Amino acid sequence: MFIDHATIYVKSGSGGNGVVSFRREKYIPKGGPDGGNGGDGGSIIIRADKQLATLMDFRYRRRYTAPDGMRGQGANKTGKSGVDIILLVPVGTIINDHESGRQIADLISEGDEIVVAKGGRGGKGNAEFATSTRQAPRIAQPGTPGEGKTLDLELKLLADVGLIGFPNAGKSTLISRISAAKPKIADYPFTTLVPNLGIVRFGEYKSFVVADMPGLIEGAHAGKGLGIRFLQHIERTRVLVFLIECTSEKPLKDYETLSSELRLYSQSLTKKPRLIAITKIDLADKKRVAALKKAGFKKNPPVFMISAVTGEGLKELLNAMWKELDLSRPK
Repeated sequence: MFIDHATIYVKSGSGGNGVVSFRREKYIPKGGPDGGNGGDGGSIIIRADKQLATLMDFRYRRRYTAPDGMRGQGANKTGKSGVDIILLVPVGTIINDHESGRQIADLISEGDEIVVAKGGRGGKGNAEFATSTRQAPRIAQPGTPGEGKTLDLELKLLADVGLIGFPNAGKSTLISRISAAKPKIADYPFTTLVPNLGIVRFGEYKSFVVADMPGLIEGAHAGKGLGIRFLQHIERTRVLVFLIECTSEKPLKDYETLSSELRLYSQSLTKKPRLIAITKIDLADKKRVAALKKAGFKKNPPVFMISAVTGEGLKELLNAMWKELDLSRPK
């Protein structure tokens, strides 16, 4: 099961109280103040871990509380601090404040981390308040309370190339052919219910990641079908490949509809490099293929005729993917 949203409550530990204490030993009946400080409360830290792929762990446990700091003791002993709690999330997780909707962090690299709830500070013992004019203070400072907040965790997949198309357009078959990914494949719509990632080996030492997104339908930007839940993953990709079935009666209209859904969801998607792949051409005769080539597609974006079953056109498509990725890399 793929889990890409979770809401959790986190609470850091409170700081321990400082104490009022005086040194009392044999032959030293009136020793000075020796009250120790309280320990700091534990913090809640969220860290990105590339070994994780979903937010499933947070579906079953949604409340995390760090331990409090211990109170100080006599003989200037500082209380033990509470242990920090580290929550591991997949790389690509966005952390938002549930109340305001404000983005707190975007953990896009392995090891990225953020303190989402800082532990309270331990209070000072009376030894800290001793001065030349106040040699026997009877005051101590309480620890500060921990902070609690509700967080929304949102996972956006990190992939180089995103495969876009209507249900049953051949996305899963394509990714299974060009990578080691093994998605569920069947001859009916909405076979793919969760995104699939596959690593494509290109040449001897090159590789890139392709994401097979669940099929879009008209109105997806407004939540229809699988809707915006999976459109959000497309935002992370650098190159878009639109897959259109060769059996479509209006292939150009299909492309325009898909483009419109992406534009209505986010204007930023219109700026990404894109390619068009006419799929399943093994099912078409020469006359149909010729008609598709004259369907009205412009030279930009480039159009490729492919068959994931026979392998026809896949080499050219992969070369084009790599070229666009190379051009889109930050200088």
